[in-house]
Amino acid sequence: MNSRERVKRAINFQHPDRAPISHAILPSTQIKYGAALEEILAEVHEDFGWHLLPDMQREDFPPLYKSGRNRDDFGVLWDVEIEGMCGIPIEWPLEDWDNYKTFTWPEFGAGPPKTRLYSGHMAGFSDEYYARGAWITTFETMQQLRGMENLLVDLVYPEAEVYQLRDDLLAFNLAWIDKWLKHEYDGLHFADDWGSQTSLLISPERWREFYKPVYKAMFEKVTAAGVDFHSDGYIIDIIPDLIDMGVKVLNCQASVIGYDVLRREFAGNLCFRTDLDRQKVMPYGTPEQVRAHIRNVFDHLGTPGGGIIACGEIGPDTPLENIRAMYETFTAYTY
Repeated sequence: MNSRERVKRAINFQHPDRAPISHAILPSTQIKYGAALEEILAEVHEDFGWHLLPDMQREDFPPLYKSGRNRDDFGVLWDVEIEGMCGIPIEWPLEDWDNYKTFTWPEFGAGPPKTRLYSGHMAGFSDEYYARGAWITTFETMQQLRGMENLLVDLVYPEAEVYQLRDDLLAFNLAWIDKWLKHEYDGLHFADDWGSQTSLLISPERWREFYKPVYKAMFEKVTAAGVDFHSDGYIIDIIPDLIDMGVKVLNCQASVIGYDVLRREFAGNLCFRTDLDRQKVMPYGTPEQVRAHIRNVFDHLGTPGGGIIACGEIGPDTPLENIRAMYETFTAYTY
């Protein structure tokens, strides 16, 4: 069974031979461990074509990963303290709504990636591998343009400009999606971090009123390909909405939401691209605790027919021995 078939079978609960594996290694981790990390990865069969993509040179990192302060194509100023780890926006081009009069939307291309950092986690083209393209955000882009505090106030006390920003960004993203769909991707990747540790960042009712129509319009364009959605935090309130809109693969923080409730409510209805416990187990646990944690996550979220894509974001605080234990467990796991 090749990788493309393995991933499709996992997503559609059609009994893959094993759980497919997706790398999620931060550039800062690659910088820290270098050849020692590559030695571990050489023993892993990754199913999304990671090895087909060359590493981006550090001097070519985009502003959100490049050390220091740098502006992106939207005009957002990013402050990055740890090279290769996502920084924070510190200047926002639409902090003052008056700036909207002269704001210009950038032009983004789409298609086969040239590096691992280009538009998120993507596979190179090959008949052997599942090709996942794009990294499209709405809530996060609005935060970066307006400033998070300003945007949250806007959503409570809305003025015409915040609706204009939402609708203009939707038009921007729909045009970008059209570019992606000219290529033969198996799935497109959407992302927005919607949760805090205990709840959504806005009420579920406000989310459904203001943002659900935006996601619905984008996801409807991607009916021929799978929809992969990522969100950190406690997002259980909107998972049924995501399923209703066509999300097939969800990357959520199971350790924050709770394994039992995810198993009870959603196992068998969604394929989970797993997010391992990055707060405690992966950086501070022993290798055996890492193995036990992964088996627990997979047993809760998977089914005998599939529903798991084995994935764990690897930051520079994760010891090499835990990285090795993670991939050994991924490789050995069967549904």
